[in-house]
Amino acid sequence: MMQQKNSHAACTTVLVGKGATLDGSTMIARNGDSYEVLVPKRVKVHPHQGLEKDEVYVSPSNRFTLTLPKERYRYTGIPDREDRYVTFEDAGINEKNVGMSATESIYGNPRVLGYDPLVENGIAEDCMVTVVLPYITSARDGVRRLGEIVETYGAAESNGVLFSDKDEVWYMEIATGHQWVAQRIPDDSYAVVANQTAIQEIDPDDKDNFMLASHLIEFIDKYHLNTGFDTINFRNIFGTQTVFDHHYNTPRVWYGQKYLNPECEQDPMSDDLPFIRKANRKIGVEDIAYILDSHYQETPYDPLGSGSEAERTTFRAISLNRTQDSHILQIRPNVPDELAGIQWVSLAGTFSPYVPFYTNITSVPEAYAVTPMKLSLSSAYWLYKTIPVIVEPHYTAFLKQVLDYKDHLHSQFLGKIVQADKEAENADQEKITGILTDASNQNAELALRKTRELLQELTTASMSLSKLTFSMDKNL
Repeated sequence: MMQQKNSHAACTTVLVGKGATLDGSTMIARNGDSYEVLVPKRVKVHPHQGLEKDEVYVSPSNRFTLTLPKERYRYTGIPDREDRYVTFEDAGINEKNVGMSATESIYGNPRVLGYDPLVENGIAEDCMVTVVLPYITSARDGVRRLGEIVETYGAAESNGVLFSDKDEVWYMEIATGHQWVAQRIPDDSYAVVANQTAIQEIDPDDKDNFMLASHLIEFIDKYHLNTGFDTINFRNIFGTQTVFDHHYNTPRVWYGQKYLNPECEQDPMSDDLPFIRKANRKIGVEDIAYILDSHYQETPYDPLGSGSEAERTTFRAISLNRTQDSHILQIRPNVPDELAGIQWVSLAGTFSPYVPFYTNITSVPEAYAVTPMKLSLSSAYWLYKTIPVIVEPHYTAFLKQVLDYKDHLHSQFLGKIVQADKEAENADQEKITGILTDASNQNAELALRKTRELLQELTTASMSLSKLTFSMDKNL
């Protein structure tokens, strides 16, 4: 049996239906974590393309091969820095206002993988966005396309994948080589997922809310896999419930739900945390950012907090030093389609701002588009990666300054979005993309400028906090 191999893993996901958000947006979001501390990321905009002949895609990672359609919609992505290939594009929104984020690494249990092993040269995380997002017209269409690929060519990994459009949010789980299921997040609800099979009871007859592999039920019956009596619980059948889940995965779901439903008393190591919940309030971009940036603040489990050594190392935090990017894909109602998609991008984790990029744009600033392999403060990725190096050793002393920096930027971003919306709505059709590109670039440049100022201030302040000092006579 093939073992899952994935260097980009250990992510955390948040999905929110349109009836659960402040303004009726759909939102899907995820931290792009890796097993390595440094995997340089960049932001890319792919233009609409119409090719004269078919093109065959071959993954540089495992040689997965697929013939692609000739027409490709414009889409955004957050690929690795690698120059030779466009890989691990993480997330984006295409010109049809369909969002996709891939992937949330999950794990099938040994029983189901024994009957349907992963496929060595099947589709994997490195190319899912690349071969799916440019070719889909709705969230359901995204599930359908990826599902057909998995059933035809097999999957090299067990993964969760997020899809959205202006009306619907879907979460899809690929559990084995060819078996998958997807569930629509109810409009009034949210979900938090953390590297563990999450979808619970499924109803194959409810076509409005579930999609599944064509032979899933037959597979379950053939190998006597159903652990229930009158229900089909996908999590129990296909997922894992190990000691590692209890320390690595379930606590992250617990904390996200604790934030949005503080009235619910739950065990962070429980195997029964619900997949779907209704928050006790409407959810904004800021709430999702807080969850994805979090590390169990105001609990004993915060690695940067004041709990005991045992408590601070009990659970894996949501945001890590190996978080390479975090993104929130917002598709807004009540605006023209040309303005609906906004991709909030945070490079390098918990101390970085979420910068909004309209997705109907032609380019991003060079600092975001070009990322060298070695540290350079002219690069957005490396600039943001530098913040925690200075902040973490003096977390208590610098925390308010960092939070103020992020909050001030976020307020300015929101104001700029209002201005750009108004300008674009009153503009000629051919000028809209230019207006949105300029607004996005201004927000990105503002973030870079304020980050450089912050680093100057923090570096200067940290010099007086050195332990290589001693107080005695001022003349000595």
